[in-house]
Amino acid sequence: MAEISQAKIEKAIDLTADTAIRNEHYFCDLDGLAGDGDFGNSLATGFKVIKAELPQIDGEIGAKLLKISMLCSKHVGGSSGPIWGTGFMKAAMVSKGKTEVTLPELTEMVGAAVDGIMARGGAKLGDKTLLDALIPVHEKMKEMAGSEDLGAVLAACAQVADNAIDETRTLVAHRGRASQVGDRSANTPDPGIVAIATILHDWCREFGVEHAPKAPELNRATA
Repeated sequence: MAEISQAKIEKAIDLTADTAIRNEHYFCDLDGLAGDGDFGNSLATGFKVIKAELPQIDGEIGAKLLKISMLCSKHVGGSSGPIWGTGFMKAAMVSKGKTEVTLPELTEMVGAAVDGIMARGGAKLGDKTLLDALIPVHEKMKEMAGSEDLGAVLAACAQVADNAIDETRTLVAHRGRASQVGDRSANTPDPGIVAIATILHDWCREFGVEHAPKAPELNRATA
């Protein structure tokens, strides 16, 4: 069974920070189309702290993710802090004591994060939140959990998240600040979904996995 090392997980978190910091202004612009326009700033502020502290965080995978969850809750602003913090905390609980994980274990970590985010924010599939990317990604991971080709799994997950941008574009938001503008939230991309898709694409690029962005927002965020 193919295994994912702690070093690769730490690298993925560091890359996630780079994605959030690089797209601070662009994610704010996307959020400003229907929300309050602070998503990019909130995310980047928190991940600047995470990137700086990551090399000094001791412990195995679960301990590191738990610390990151606390940093998210403390430094990521708005509603994103509790949401991202909960996701990391739930993944930490599943990976406690582990210095490497198998694909089925990583799938369980993502599933726990999804369940935690749903319970924390009350959102569900179709509410036009980052869950509209994370839930299909988790389903794809479950479908491919027996694969030995981790690159193929990452590419498939990146494509699922990429597709979610266009598939949810016309939906009316039912959670978050965008839900307050009603029908005006339709025909706009959700910045959380774009962020998840961008993170997965950046992981592909760093780990040598081929993925060509399709959604225009993803092309812009990864340029």
